[in-house]
Amino acid sequence: MSDIEEIEVRGGQGQVLDPETYRDSIGTMDQSGKRKWVFPRKPKGKYTNYRNLVSYALLIIYFTLPFIKVNGNPLLMFNVIDREFFIFGQPFYPQDFFILTLGAIASLIFIIVFTIAFGRIFCGWICPQTIFMESIFRKIEYLIEGDRNKQMKLDRQEWNSEKIWKRSLKWSVYIVISLIITHFMFMYIVGYEEVLRIVSEGPFAHPTNFIVMILLTAAFYFVFAWFREQVCTLVCPYGRLQGVLIDKDTINVFYDFKRGENRSKWRKGEDRKAAGKGDCIDCHQCVVVCPTGIDIRDGQQLECINCTACIDACDEVMDKVGLPKGLIRYASENEIEKQTPFKFTGRMKGFTVFLLLLVGFLGYLLYSRGEMEAKFIKPAGSTFFVRDGKITNTYNYTFLNKTNDKKIVTIKVIDPAHGEITYSASSKIQVDRDKISKGTINISFPEDEMKLSKQNITIGVYDMKGKLIDSYQTYFEGPFKLQF
Repeated sequence: MSDIEEIEVRGGQGQVLDPETYRDSIGTMDQSGKRKWVFPRKPKGKYTNYRNLVSYALLIIYFTLPFIKVNGNPLLMFNVIDREFFIFGQPFYPQDFFILTLGAIASLIFIIVFTIAFGRIFCGWICPQTIFMESIFRKIEYLIEGDRNKQMKLDRQEWNSEKIWKRSLKWSVYIVISLIITHFMFMYIVGYEEVLRIVSEGPFAHPTNFIVMILLTAAFYFVFAWFREQVCTLVCPYGRLQGVLIDKDTINVFYDFKRGENRSKWRKGEDRKAAGKGDCIDCHQCVVVCPTGIDIRDGQQLECINCTACIDACDEVMDKVGLPKGLIRYASENEIEKQTPFKFTGRMKGFTVFLLLLVGFLGYLLYSRGEMEAKFIKPAGSTFFVRDGKITNTYNYTFLNKTNDKKIVTIKVIDPAHGEITYSASSKIQVDRDKISKGTINISFPEDEMKLSKQNITIGVYDMKGKLIDSYQTYFEGPFKLQF
């Protein structure tokens, strides 16, 4: 049924060899370095059904989020070009970048903690590469070319009419889907209105956008039509990271070698235990369903993405031959070797506490983020002027409204508190939501109160209820005086 070699057994104890000692190439390459194309059998079973539900939910979210708005703002948008960022409808600006950086650090630590405890569940259940590949492109392949055996037969046969039209149809559909995915990805950058406008005006009106769109579409097509599982095994850094993070207490998809070895073909009516045989009947069904082309019985491997296809395949076989399910299951290495239950280790607890503290601090920063950012800058080259016993300085103000509501504000000098303000326009300044308002004011102090040629002052911005929204410290210039 398969050309996969049988696994050697260490010392007759039924313990599988480590992958590093068993082979020196990845599962999708032979010993000469030539790629072995993977034709996985269509999976079915409990975990496959659960994964399908998760995939469909995430795909719905991906294709609907760009059209959802909160208070007129996109729910999620990262416009790096125009420096416009929206998360859950709240605007973020370059001035808030430290919050986004902290959020990225918290996400990274969360992935580390999650990997330490639960291995690569993210790869098999949530990763966009897996979802697009297995829930869209692979299903189209099954629909057009058939299951594993039909695909292998089609691959071996000459380029006749059947092979030409099936491959042409599949590749054409792949191009269309890659184009759709790329357009939606652009919606997360510039918004769906801008994408629809660019599309309606045509490629000649926006040649740069068109070229970028074609290049990204080609990249998506290349990944899902040809590169496929090589992304996980050769490119993705997370696969390398998890190799460092996991230990014997990490939950992963494991083959229970103590129960499965020594493996042997199934014989009806045979007492396998009395014959010294394990529950593995060496049917290779766990191998033919694997999307990365590995044999899970070789032990934990870099290419395994914890997609659970082998669990469903093995459970189906165990059910047919009347043996207990769970020969391949979610478990830790210690659970299989020592029959000990999963434990939340001290390392996991430490990472979790740090993560909770970081998330709490991030929540505090988001909650305490100012409603408005105000700046008062003296115009270049300006100093001061004296009139009617008062020293006056000119300031250009810039107000950035970070909320979803229109703000009407006024300006007061906080320290020293008796500064007099003269506005170039109205004293009530309107700042629309997610907008910047600019203007000029003059601030005056009595000449006899200014003891220094340059001293610090604090200017406050207040709403109409008298609430301080933001403050800004700058300096006030006056004539130089000798102090005796």
